[in-house]
Amino acid sequence: MKKRSNLQLGEEFLQNISKRLGRGNGLPKRHVPERKRLQIPQINSEESKDDLINILEAQCEQIHVNFIRSTTEQINDSLLDVIKFYKAKSIVTWEDKRFNTIGLGQYLNQLAEENVIEYFNWEHDNRDKSIERAERADIGITFSDITLAESATVTLFNDAGKGRSVSLLPKTHIAIVPKSSIVYRLTDAVTIISKRVKSGENIPSCINFISGPSNSADIEMNLVVGVHGPLHVAYIVVEDM
Repeated sequence: MKKRSNLQLGEEFLQNISKRLGRGNGLPKRHVPERKRLQIPQINSEESKDDLINILEAQCEQIHVNFIRSTTEQINDSLLDVIKFYKAKSIVTWEDKRFNTIGLGQYLNQLAEENVIEYFNWEHDNRDKSIERAERADIGITFSDITLAESATVTLFNDAGKGRSVSLLPKTHIAIVPKSSIVYRLTDAVTIISKRVKSGENIPSCINFISGPSNSADIEMNLVVGVHGPLHVAYIVVEDM
């Protein structure tokens, strides 16, 4: 004897109730709604990047992110202002060639030599030591690989040299946001990632989407910041990168 599924048993049960109530022998025919593909606007043209920056800045204010506009020439001064604002004494960064490309790696080494800060670089071949450094760092600095203007979300491609701990464990997370990385919303980011995968590019298996500081309101609807991540977040948008 073929065993009936829970769904079949449930339908028989409802049919029996329907009969007893004098509503006929069958259940109402299910209405399956027609699914239409959403027409989501794509804002990808270079001319719209300034508009996207404005959208990003407005959303940063809503989610309590410190927003700074800068250029590659001004980036050192912009970063120093943020370091002073948060009264930071120690910094950890990704093992990422982009830091040296815009001179930030050299500048942070200089600040360390002048005893302004302690500076640590993530070491992919010494994960435990790197995590320990991230735990005691005041600031962790990463690059945003794709930035969603609509939700003020930075996308981090975490791999061996770009540990998640840099953005999660320090008190403050600073994301360097190249202007070229800014798109409108999540669908644009997914499209970019999909195209890279189809082209054969090796994309990290761990991709994090982060929108501002850690927030939780699970207990009596009281907002608590910093429960499972940084207390403060700042985005430095580099407009000529």
